Amino acid sequence: MAAVAVVEELGPVRSGLLEVGRLEIDVVVVPDRGSVKLTVERDARITATVPAGLDTARLIAVVRSRRRWIYDKLEERTEEAALRPDKEFVTGEGFHYLGRSYRLKIVDEAPVPVGLVHGRLLLRRDCLDHARDDLIAWYRRRGSVWLPTRVEPWAQRMRAPFHNIAVRRLGYRWGSCNREGGVNIHWAAMQLPSRLIDYVLVHELAHLHKRDHSPEFWSLVGRALPDYRERRDQLDQFGALLWLPEPVTSSK
Repeated sequence: MAAVAVVEELGPVRSGLLEVGRLEIDVVVVPDRGSVKLTVERDARITATVPAGLDTARLIAVVRSRRRWIYDKLEERTEEAALRPDKEFVTGEGFHYLGRSYRLKIVDEAPVPVGLVHGRLLLRRDCLDHARDDLIAWYRRRGSVWLPTRVEPWAQRMRAPFHNIAVRRLGYRWGSCNREGGVNIHWAAMQLPSRLIDYVLVHELAHLHKRDHSPEFWSLVGRALPDYRERRDQLDQFGALLWLPEPVTSSK
């Protein structure tokens, strides 16, 4: 894990940890960003994405002005964590794929560690010791096949400078993108209904045009998905109940 600098003095803001009262803020400086964005991540980390050159005192003032919202979100994230299912790798346990729940069946013989056969999710018995990793690998493989054909029509419709898509571990983010036109989707997103995966895809494709969450960004999203607010709300509700085992650190 890379070392994180702690912001200890005022002046131009820099990436690192900023303490504001009892709150620890993970500051990320983005040169082409135009405003401060505060996010309470699903693991209760607080992130501030800020423009380069912003005065630290100004960021502290923004955080203080949003304290009530931050504490409300922290309480919400705590409640979500309590509801998140802790799966057991036993016959009959349910796992979601594209919005539908499939019952797990432990079998003695199968050509692959995990497979979906006739509506049952099969897990080979000799893989029980590393079942978590095998299931994650299965979601990643399914996503690597399903997502490319799903994203292409959206990329064409939005005229996004899209290049490729990858399925990765992204901590508590549903997706990310880079300046080269790459879009990354969390493997856990493959548990969502397809219409909510579409929202994640459209969100990231819009970021290939606009890096921030400005009105122009949401206008791009809205032109592709007029009901994006409804889908976003459903994503918050559905996503909080999905299987997302530890560890949740990002991985290539």
